Amino acid sequence: MDFGPYLLLATMEGAVGAAVLALTALGLSLVFGVMRVVNVAHGEFFMLGAVIAWWVAHLVGAHPALGFLAALVVAPIMVGLVAAVAERLVLRRLGYDPEATIVATIGLLYVIQQAALSTFGPDARPVEPPVDFRILLPWFGYSGYKLLVIAAAAALMLCVWWVLARTRVGLMMRATRFDRETARAFAIPVDRVYGGVFALGAMLAAVGAVLIVPIQQAHYLMGHDPLLLSFIVVIIGGLGSLRGTVLAALVIGMSDGVISVFFSPTLAKILATLLVAIVLVIRPTGLFGARAA
Repeated sequence: MDFGPYLLLATMEGAVGAAVLALTALGLSLVFGVMRVVNVAHGEFFMLGAVIAWWVAHLVGAHPALGFLAALVVAPIMVGLVAAVAERLVLRRLGYDPEATIVATIGLLYVIQQAALSTFGPDARPVEPPVDFRILLPWFGYSGYKLLVIAAAAALMLCVWWVLARTRVGLMMRATRFDRETARAFAIPVDRVYGGVFALGAMLAAVGAVLIVPIQQAHYLMGHDPLLLSFIVVIIGGLGSLRGTVLAALVIGMSDGVISVFFSPTLAKILATLLVAIVLVIRPTGLFGARAA
């Protein structure tokens, strides 16, 4: 039996999952890296982006491409606004205390989830892909939209890197991450930086959700797996390390795709969890995490 076509298909499916996972985990890692906040509600921002994408596409309705493009703009903005309000009313009042913010974001998780259930209902909601063409390979045809998802995610991650490394906004983020009090002494608006970072992390998750929702239907419980996998990615890559997050997302996403096709999705999750345990034993700070003093 020729396993070549199956391996190629599994690799391509894994690349799509890795691209979306990298965007989602990048938002979680960015929030922790700058704010030192473990956002347990991150998966619900992903879910909220998906259901808003369905809602916007349903409202536009006339043309799938127009509806998808509108969702790609509206959903991240709306999710970012929700995150900014949550940061202002909840996290800032708690002083970004690590233990308190974990409890607060757990509560935020259930608030967002139940609000989505009450507003959009329990049914899964499909969204039509904006383009419908197939790339003909020697063994099978492959969705052109899925290849566009990989390209869009890679382009967006490059944009995030450029903002962090080459702009004044990125400099303020890095200064705040290094020392909050010193940054405040140099007139950096730390509270605004924190609000912007928290909103940006949620928006990255929402963009990933909009990209995946033509492949995986929107549902009010769909935030659980992205949250779990994002935590696995940032633990393996190193909490707060963007380079480690992207690399770990590629490893987890690709292996998840290959193992799911040849064996089972359950085995893929088990092996990912086992990999976390091994990394924590060998290198507790993750592959690219900074060593504690």
